Amino acid sequence: MSPHDPGPRIVRCAADWSSVSLPLVLFLAGRFTYRGVDEWRERILSGEITVNGAKVSPEYPLAMHDVIEYRPEDIVEPEADLEYGVVYEDEALLIVDKPGNLCVHPSGPFFKHTLWYLLTAKYGEVHLLSRLDRETSGLLAVAKEKSVARRMSRSRAVKEYLAVVHGTFDRETTAAGWLVADTASAIRKKRRFVAELPAGAIRPESAVTRLVPERIGREFSLVRAFPETGRMHQIRATLLSLGFPVAGDKLYGPDELCYLKLRRGELTDADRARLRISRQALHSARLTLPHPLSGEELRFGSPLPEELVSLLS
Repeated sequence: MSPHDPGPRIVRCAADWSSVSLPLVLFLAGRFTYRGVDEWRERILSGEITVNGAKVSPEYPLAMHDVIEYRPEDIVEPEADLEYGVVYEDEALLIVDKPGNLCVHPSGPFFKHTLWYLLTAKYGEVHLLSRLDRETSGLLAVAKEKSVARRMSRSRAVKEYLAVVHGTFDRETTAAGWLVADTASAIRKKRRFVAELPAGAIRPESAVTRLVPERIGREFSLVRAFPETGRMHQIRATLLSLGFPVAGDKLYGPDELCYLKLRRGELTDADRARLRISRQALHSARLTLPHPLSGEELRFGSPLPEELVSLLS
């Protein structure tokens, strides 16, 4: 038995720009695909799901920052790689090396199969200081106390990523521009990188990423990415817009239909062969940050996982 009990599962999320005016039942069916529209409608009508703490109808139109909450008890979690590594630990801080098939925070059907749950069960209260996508591997920092997390939020960590991309990436570049909603995509959360802000752009965010070729190839290249801003999907969306999609990326790869098929459980062997790797080839390789108590500069590194190395051979 774990020394700490993380407590019951509470699924809580907030509506963002991509969900405004969307009926609650369609939001849930689109975001949590392990149930269909009719199943979500039944659960809303039963009062199991609330918005801002109140019962609503399935057709309730979501507004910006609405908080959707429910407490599921019957979700079967998909398999995940639960073998994370601890690179550094002291009384205030953990540096974790995350595998490439593990959610950081509870999301969708994942609760116990998340880094947050595993760390909470072992250490008690933890505060994960950075987000990595489920399929992104590598380093991230974790504070053991809220006061440490607040202190670290005021300091700057320098992050370096390694990405295996399609094509011959042979020139260093600094991609400075904007991330905007990709209105041409069927996937509401997808973003695209543009150098100049178009008129009428939806929820634009400035983004700057320095990209340096590490190993140049014809089919695949290895790129080191230095994000100067910390935006959602920044590296993946930027590389796709530059013509060098990340290998194995279902959403920002050569064919976004792979993402839709994956969510529906319809990904074929031919699709998997085209992707070449079971997860996106993005790795958090280096992390530099000041210690929250002593101020000492700490530097950490994580080698490129073997499944990514194999693409370059």
